Amino acid sequence: MISPLAAIPIALTIAGSDSGGGAGVQADLRTFAFHRVHGTCAITCVTAQNTLGVLRVDPLPPEAVSAQIAAVSADIGIQAAKTGMLLNQNIIAAVVEQIEAIGLANLVVDPVMVSRSGAQLIDDAAIATLRDRLIPLAAVLTPNRYEAQILSGMEITSLQEMQAAAQKILSLGAKAVLVKGGGMSGGLRGVDVWFDGDRIVTLQTETVDTSDTHGTGCTLSAAIAANLAIGQDQFEAVRNAKDYVTTALRYALRIGKGQGPVGHFFPLLQK
Repeated sequence: MISPLAAIPIALTIAGSDSGGGAGVQADLRTFAFHRVHGTCAITCVTAQNTLGVLRVDPLPPEAVSAQIAAVSADIGIQAAKTGMLLNQNIIAAVVEQIEAIGLANLVVDPVMVSRSGAQLIDDAAIATLRDRLIPLAAVLTPNRYEAQILSGMEITSLQEMQAAAQKILSLGAKAVLVKGGGMSGGLRGVDVWFDGDRIVTLQTETVDTSDTHGTGCTLSAAIAANLAIGQDQFEAVRNAKDYVTTALRYALRIGKGQGPVGHFFPLLQK
């Protein structure tokens, strides 16, 4: 339901800034706009990055993150939100306090802990705070293979293990879990597993052959949040978000010398 404070649905991204424009807050806001949802943001950190990689990361003070969320909520209202890179334990704790104060139900948590290549991005204390305090607030949790391994405590190499991990992870408190298969190999690449306590569903879309995939995880979680903001249920929001990301991958941008981003605004590219 749309808040009386808003003429159109409002979504909030709580994430880092990507100077290269391919992921983070920049990708999220473009995704919100595509879905005709007004995008607001709370920036957690500023990165210096491009298509070749991340050169520098500077966190914002937790108080600054809290103030951004509070400012948007108090004046504009929020129908759904997503979290991305939260970077450290203190920022995660600040976000948790704000989400609890708002009483936001439609929260999508992209637990940015480990990259698709398997590199750990935040320390163990931050992981523990994310697991114990933020995940229980999530309407939808979207871990990749390596994040799912940490959260489930099990190795994931098969569809059956993805399904078992999803069931274990749900016990952490999220209402629904989508274990993403982007880091899997062979026929499991791009196969995701959904579990909400009642049904376990394997979701698969067309595999797009492109190396320009920067920002896919951010884009997926933002699209889920946008769909929740416009009133879709959790499973419908996830299914439609996957279709959006697949089409955006077909129009991925060949920019820079490294890995380009997906084409968030593909209707314009078609013209």
